[in-house]
Amino acid sequence: MPLIKSVRQIPKERRILLYLFLIALFLLVLWQRPWLERSNFAALPDFSAIEDVTEMKQAFYSYLTPIIEHHNESIQQQRARLLVLQKKRADGRSLSMLDRRWLRKLSVQYELEWGAAEAQDALLEKLLLRVDTIPLDLALVQAAKESAWGRSRFAVEANNLFGQWCYIEGCGIVPNNRPAGAHHEVEAFSSVSEAIRRYMNNLNTHPSYAGFRHLRLALREAEKPLAGMALAKTLSFYSERRSEYVDDIRSMIAQYQRLQSEQGGSS
Repeated sequence: MPLIKSVRQIPKERRILLYLFLIALFLLVLWQRPWLERSNFAALPDFSAIEDVTEMKQAFYSYLTPIIEHHNESIQQQRARLLVLQKKRADGRSLSMLDRRWLRKLSVQYELEWGAAEAQDALLEKLLLRVDTIPLDLALVQAAKESAWGRSRFAVEANNLFGQWCYIEGCGIVPNNRPAGAHHEVEAFSSVSEAIRRYMNNLNTHPSYAGFRHLRLALREAEKPLAGMALAKTLSFYSERRSEYVDDIRSMIAQYQRLQSEQGGSS
């Protein structure tokens, strides 16, 4: 018996209950997705237990690489859909209700205001500036620099690999050397995956990194690779050390590239 026909034979009251159950099940699956995503990645390993420095660094990179790539893939999917919508508008077609709903949600994620329909083209341009990937080597070495290769107190206790601060009491861990009168804490994250997602969103939205985003777009328009070495030059506001911090990050990227070359040659 066909499924649709058999469902129609169910009394109306039971059909309503069945539909409500299916809707509730669907919403439950959506609610569980972040937890399911986090469970796919192992917790932060004890990198301090690895005595050999080169082995420890490679283990750190190997652990973080698939998580970073996962979030970059998600961003790339968002960007691909944005490009489809931009082409749709360029062809003179209107965006569907589902398109507009998705754009509104994306605007919130990337901290842009959702405007009137006639402003959709400008919004798409602004989103394409922000919705883009972070170079793997840059994300890896910033995590290494900010977390002492995953061994810092904040990495171990709060999954904070990138030095992000928060300003609501109880949102994280109070630094031991916090000046009197200061209110910041080092933000606590539920998982390393969540810390990476927030780091990427920070680079993609914060006003301090507008130069990063504009250079990334320029590289895209010139059909050049999004090189961490080049983009690192725009991140002087990531640290109070400014240009010295940038020099450190670029030096670490060079070391990372050499390490990967050596590992590839020995395999």
